[in-house]
Amino acid sequence: MNVIFISPQFPQHFYNFCDRLKRLGVNVLGIGDCPYDGLTDECRASLAEYYYLPSLERYEDVYRACTFYIFKYGRVDYIESQNEYWLELEARLRTDFNIRSGFRAEELDAVKLKSRMKEGYKKAGVKTARYRLVDSLEGCRDFVAVVGYLVIVKPDNGVGAANTWKLTSDEELKYFIETKPDVSYIMEEFVPGHVETFDGITDSRSEVLFCTGQVMAVTPMDMLLGSGENVSYTQNMQASDLCGIGKRVVKAFNIRNRFFHFEFFRLDESKNGLGKKGEIIGLEVNMRAPGGYIPDKMNFAYNVDVYQIWAESLIYDENRSFPDYQFRSYVTHFAQSDRMDYLHTPHEVRARYGDKILLEKIPPSSIAGGMGNHIYLLRADSTDELWEQADYILRHADGKGWREGV
Repeated sequence: MNVIFISPQFPQHFYNFCDRLKRLGVNVLGIGDCPYDGLTDECRASLAEYYYLPSLERYEDVYRACTFYIFKYGRVDYIESQNEYWLELEARLRTDFNIRSGFRAEELDAVKLKSRMKEGYKKAGVKTARYRLVDSLEGCRDFVAVVGYLVIVKPDNGVGAANTWKLTSDEELKYFIETKPDVSYIMEEFVPGHVETFDGITDSRSEVLFCTGQVMAVTPMDMLLGSGENVSYTQNMQASDLCGIGKRVVKAFNIRNRFFHFEFFRLDESKNGLGKKGEIIGLEVNMRAPGGYIPDKMNFAYNVDVYQIWAESLIYDENRSFPDYQFRSYVTHFAQSDRMDYLHTPHEVRARYGDKILLEKIPPSSIAGGMGNHIYLLRADSTDELWEQADYILRHADGKGWREGV
């Protein structure tokens, strides 16, 4: 089997996808914009060959690299990246080389455009926020007259919470319409809830081989627009009502031999025209592995190797290594912000929690906005324990709790 993997070096831990494939006898053929000498030893070792390009933005060059690999190794079975930014590149290459695995160019709008994602959620019987594609000031005012302020505006084809605004008045709406970038935007009613995700891996029949999810005490948008702090933890998906809902959404989007990352709101309060407190509302879908250190959180929480499960999905169409996976413990991502001073030093955090700390990282500035400036992953045996950890790690120097800084 031959698999072309786009940008295997970024994020740095993504070499694990290539590594597990190579261990199972796959020719993993990398294409990236980092010189070979700049790759980590682990990344180099995970690849059968690497094709360096100064930029992956020139489609003709990437196409030429794929042609070289096909001439040298024969038919390519998969083209992957697990990176939202390269999904359109993957799809175009699959179309041009007639590769049937994964989404092709003509299928991508349904899983890339936020407005089109709502169709898939509807097919699965899941409510979504009311919306309007931004057209005119008058049309948007008509929409606001129905749903009320505040409203959320974001690119229809965008990644996460990037370039997202909250609008609270006619004045802010008018300013947005007059100054927005020349791209399609979607306007949605505000959803009073927190984000819960449904994450996992499927086989060729859209059956889920492994799944779990994250509870985000701070939404990605509020993290970017607020303090920069975050608390998100891996939940026991098999004990959640979201498990059955998520599997219906997987079927509705016909996800085959892929990692997926779905986002939902759980309403923290009832809202007329939307739903009752505790109800699940569809937010968006992502046809790749969840970002940041979530794959590691999944591994720690269930004592599995999701990179291995993904590789086995591609090769064997089944989960051979961890078929009877079970939830073991909560794993929480605590994100501190450089904008805050904290009561407890990193040394005190390490001394207090010892082997409960699974990972401690200071991410590069390029991705810190969505992850935090200083990250801890901690294991906990209960939600009471993880909230105690949150209170200690994120307690501000002035004595205020982290919730007061969000």
